[in-house]
Amino acid sequence: MTTTTSAWADIDGMDAFVARPDAPGSHPGVILAPELFGLDDNIKETAHRLAALGFTVVAPDFHHRTQPRAALAGDEAGRKRGFELLTLLTREGVLADVEATMRHLREYEGAGGRIGMVGFSAGGHMAYLSAARLPLLATAVIYPGWLTVTDIPLSTPEPTLTLTPGITGRLLFVVGDEDHVISQAQRGEIERELKASGVRHDFVVYPGAGHPFLFEGRETYDADAAADTWRRVEELLRDELRR
Repeated sequence: MTTTTSAWADIDGMDAFVARPDAPGSHPGVILAPELFGLDDNIKETAHRLAALGFTVVAPDFHHRTQPRAALAGDEAGRKRGFELLTLLTREGVLADVEATMRHLREYEGAGGRIGMVGFSAGGHMAYLSAARLPLLATAVIYPGWLTVTDIPLSTPEPTLTLTPGITGRLLFVVGDEDHVISQAQRGEIERELKASGVRHDFVVYPGAGHPFLFEGRETYDADAAADTWRRVEELLRDELRR
């Protein structure tokens, strides 16, 4: 794998963590959207992991309007604060931040139009929303919540799922069948909508996996599901952004 470097960047007044391959030339761009805990070590490590595959990876500070550079502990207090911050995010604000990040990747990082997005949990919702509204070539949506309901501002005035026909790129949807945030009924609703809308997608459900299962150190970490998810994410980005 390629070695990587990282630094903070200013994108229209918003901080962003940027990891780049330590190799010459231009590289496709990947935008990261985190779990409730913001720009924590998991997101920074993920940025380096994907940069080592030859992508310029940008993790925008989506909470820059309310708690800049939030990096919350993965405990109950961090989760509580994360939910508070989540309720302050708006659909318009997130889309503006993603659009600014795409512009940064095109104009300053040399990514051209080869841009994808990867999101986890709350960030998975942001990624799904962005895929429906912006020209992303590839989007990995990892156990996203609230797509079928209007319980958070990101999913109003109509459920984000209703925007599915706007998705033009390829989408990877990953969830565990023991996920307490996304019920079996909701999984079925999401899969039906993706099919009905003609979205190129892979819909993957891991038996026995809960929420969240991807990052080591969590009680719900599932090594097998995590390994297969990383494989699928890397395959998606390679196939769609390196054409």
